[in-house]
Amino acid sequence: MKIRIKKSLVFTALSLVLIGFIGFVEKKDSQRRFQTIDVRVKGIEDVYFVDEKQVLKSIMAEFPMLSAGLSMQEVNLHQIEKMVEKQGFVKNAEVFADLKGNVRVEITQHEPMARIVRPTAADGYISTEGVILPTSPTYTSRVMTVEGAFAEALLSKDNISESHPDLLELIRFIHEDEFWSAQITGLDIPRKNDIRLYQQVGRQVIEIGDATDLEEKFKKINLFYEQILPAKGWNAYSRVNVKYKGQIVCE
Repeated sequence: MKIRIKKSLVFTALSLVLIGFIGFVEKKDSQRRFQTIDVRVKGIEDVYFVDEKQVLKSIMAEFPMLSAGLSMQEVNLHQIEKMVEKQGFVKNAEVFADLKGNVRVEITQHEPMARIVRPTAADGYISTEGVILPTSPTYTSRVMTVEGAFAEALLSKDNISESHPDLLELIRFIHEDEFWSAQITGLDIPRKNDIRLYQQVGRQVIEIGDATDLEEKFKKINLFYEQILPAKGWNAYSRVNVKYKGQIVCE
């Protein structure tokens, strides 16, 4: 009986301490005043689409009440976070406040890996996750181009990771490979399952068909570089087809 009473007293005491601590924190929070807001974009090599000053300007335009001395209880960090994540090229945003009342905005960018080119309308980018992104009036990323009627239709989508996973895997494969990212400058996709590669060195158009069996197809392209070109010369052919199993067709 005594043990039960002691446990009850300990529990009651801990509860009172917790309630007191919560009250203390809430009182401190009510006394905190907004000081300033700081925007930081996590860097990705060769990606500068999200401008810290422009994001800050957008925040202040959307939340004009943010001025020094405002109670931190009136600062809706969640709303600021949602607003920032709607900005082009913002992949993720984390917004939090420190004990001094300074609001920190930390932004992760989408990374473009290909640019969809249209001759009569605005271009767009494909990110590493397959997200379709707009272009920027202030910055252009040096990535592989993708063109053709089928490619242009991709700009109507928000994300191609589910609708065109094979194509996304092809673009990612080229983007992440040191040699191929330097050698393959663009894709031409006039129709579905009709993909053509354009090279940095060599005038041959390489036809691969659809975006499946990439390992086999690129092995054949390597074979073309290592054995056929040295024997025949770089200008011997204008078209190379590797889409058929076990064959390399050169014309």
